[in-house]
Amino acid sequence: MAEVEAARSGAGGSPEAGTGTGTGTGTGTGWRRPHGPLQRYYGPPVAEMAEAAPDPADINGPHFDPEVFLTKVRSECPLGQLLAREATLGREIRALDSDMQTLLYENYNKFISATDTIRKMKVDFRRMEAEMDDLAANMAAISTSSARVSAALQDRHRRGAQLAGVQALLRKLQSLVEVPGRLRRWAAPGAEPARALRCHARARAVLRHYRHLPSFRAIEDESYAIMADLAQRLRARLRDDTLDPKELTECVEMLLQLEEPPEELCEEFLSHAGARLEAELAALEAELPPSDPSGTAATPPPASDILDFVDRGSSAFVGNLCLLAASYRSLFEGRPGAGGGRLEAFAATLTTRYFELLERRLALERGLGDTSLLVRALDRFHRRLRALLELLPAAGAEAGAALVARAARERVDRYLRALQTFFLGCLGDVRQALAAPRPPGKEGPGLPDLLATLASSILGQLKAVLAYVQLFTAKDVAFASLPYFKGEFCVEAVREGLVVAFVRWLCRTARGFADGPAERGAPAAPPALLLLLARLCLDYEATTISYILTLTDEQFPPQDTGPAMTPGPALCAEARGAAQRLLDHYVQVQGAAVAQMLRKSVETRDWLGTVEPRNVRAVMKRVVEDITAIDVQVGQLFEEGVRRAQSSDSSRRAFSVYSSSRAPGRYAPSYTPSAPMDTHLLSNIQKLFSERIDIFSPVEFNKVSVLTGIIKISLKTLLECVRLRTLGRFGLQQVQVDGHYLQLYLWRFAADERVVQGLLDEVAASAAHRCLDPVPMEHSVVELICERG
Repeated sequence: MAEVEAARSGAGGSPEAGTGTGTGTGTGTGWRRPHGPLQRYYGPPVAEMAEAAPDPADINGPHFDPEVFLTKVRSECPLGQLLAREATLGREIRALDSDMQTLLYENYNKFISATDTIRKMKVDFRRMEAEMDDLAANMAAISTSSARVSAALQDRHRRGAQLAGVQALLRKLQSLVEVPGRLRRWAAPGAEPARALRCHARARAVLRHYRHLPSFRAIEDESYAIMADLAQRLRARLRDDTLDPKELTECVEMLLQLEEPPEELCEEFLSHAGARLEAELAALEAELPPSDPSGTAATPPPASDILDFVDRGSSAFVGNLCLLAASYRSLFEGRPGAGGGRLEAFAATLTTRYFELLERRLALERGLGDTSLLVRALDRFHRRLRALLELLPAAGAEAGAALVARAARERVDRYLRALQTFFLGCLGDVRQALAAPRPPGKEGPGLPDLLATLASSILGQLKAVLAYVQLFTAKDVAFASLPYFKGEFCVEAVREGLVVAFVRWLCRTARGFADGPAERGAPAAPPALLLLLARLCLDYEATTISYILTLTDEQFPPQDTGPAMTPGPALCAEARGAAQRLLDHYVQVQGAAVAQMLRKSVETRDWLGTVEPRNVRAVMKRVVEDITAIDVQVGQLFEEGVRRAQSSDSSRRAFSVYSSSRAPGRYAPSYTPSAPMDTHLLSNIQKLFSERIDIFSPVEFNKVSVLTGIIKISLKTLLECVRLRTLGRFGLQQVQVDGHYLQLYLWRFAADERVVQGLLDEVAASAAHRCLDPVPMEHSVVELICERG
């Protein structure tokens, strides 16, 4: 057993197989069979053979060469290894013989069974071959019989077809003989002319083909006579005005089937249809008032709304015109003598008149009314017009689109006028609230409340108008897809023509209260209104204009390549200019009112014969009261502003009748008629070293600047009035007392107290210059009188 096992596991084909132990039975380095006896018998796999290089010395390889193997073994192995190798080969041969016998014994029964099966299959195959030969003989016989039957059937079918043709010919001849009778029955008045036409159309070709035969010619002549009579009746019916479009189309179609001239039928068709459409336009025109070119006659209100008018026009006129166009195309398309653009010219004339009637009706929509009703009417008009343009592209597409655009632009213009009227009404309400008398103890609305109400009302009305106008660009509106409504309408009509135009008109209207001369007898604008409008324009410049333009651009987005738009800063500059002009005018009006009191108080007083002053004049107290009221009024709408740092003794400063830089006691002893001093020269010298006061300079948008402007105008008027008077001693002293009183109270209202001091010094210097006996009052006495007053 050990030898058999060594034979099965030992080296086989290589000379190095038994070099490990010298016996060829070693377990570590001995040659082993790769996969058993069967694999050695059938050889290695094809893949391994392809990968391995050819080796003629490999006893298990496909390229084994015994001579090469023996030569290699004899040259490389000693005698002991050769003997061991011989013994190993003997054992392997005996093992292979044993495996072959075992394999044969295991598969012997299978071999016997396979042999029996093959023998049975050969017998069955021979029997099947015999049956197939019999079947082929039968199929040949059947094929021959089928050919004979098919030939018989074809002959019978041919004879049947000939018989059917003869029968059909007989029926046709019979029907041709019956044609005149049928035509006479169906073409009679009130019968079925359409069936007569179909019958004649079927028989006409056959009769024309065999008209050389006398019998057929007689049938043809009789048929033509009947159809000629039918054509005359259809012609007479065609001239009936009561035909509706469907009956008219049927009548013309039958005449065309009777081979009547197409050009004549075309003219009659258009004439009849035109008369009916003209009647529908006349019915629409009857609803409109007669046109008045002069515009002097009062226009009565329309009997129905615009939507009903458009519905009737669209359903009657436009609908029938679409039917007319479709019928004309189906009847005369491609026929000689019916082209030449007759339908297009015919439809263009009628649609032009229809557009004129619709535009006259739209002109009656002078009020604002319901914008959604107008938009729905224009939408239906555009949809019906678009259906007509699919049939007649040249029926006035541009005119229809222009009509819708003009109607939308006209409504926007009306909204602009409505906004202007609303603004004027709000101003009237504000003026009435400002002028209304107030019962004692009951105050009316203040300027902030009036301003807030005015601004919110205008902005709310503008938003409402934009919401109404936005209906023209809604997504469900058909004409909103027109290029005009995507570009020009949003920019030119709404943004520029409505919003920008209204803002500019508002600024011009507000500025007109300051620029425009008041009509004779017309009440001037109250100062409070000027102040309120100035604040309104300033608010527009700060926030409102930007908000309105942003809102408009969101609701009506402009196109990238659309018309040019007015920039927001330009509108803001106009609003600020209007606010500046109004505020300047307010200062001039209020300064003129205070100056008027001062001028009358100076001109109506006898300054030479006045008594020694004991009190401050009442007009000076009234001036202080008015300035205080103006300060309260301006403070309601404008911020305080910045004042220049005041001196510590502003309210206690000594008022000099000479100059702010000269003490009274210094020049008083020498100020006598015998030794006159040129105070006017001294005053002029002082002006060279003092700041120039611009009386009518533009004011800033704050309370201090406004009050400073009013005070400058008032004191400048007082100065000019004093320069024109001649004063006595007590007159000069009265000016001194009045000036000191004004200085005590007015300095706190001005941006710079030096402005008040400088003007009052000039007043005092002018009074001293115009005084015949310039003896000023003691300053302590002046202070006492002013404190007591």
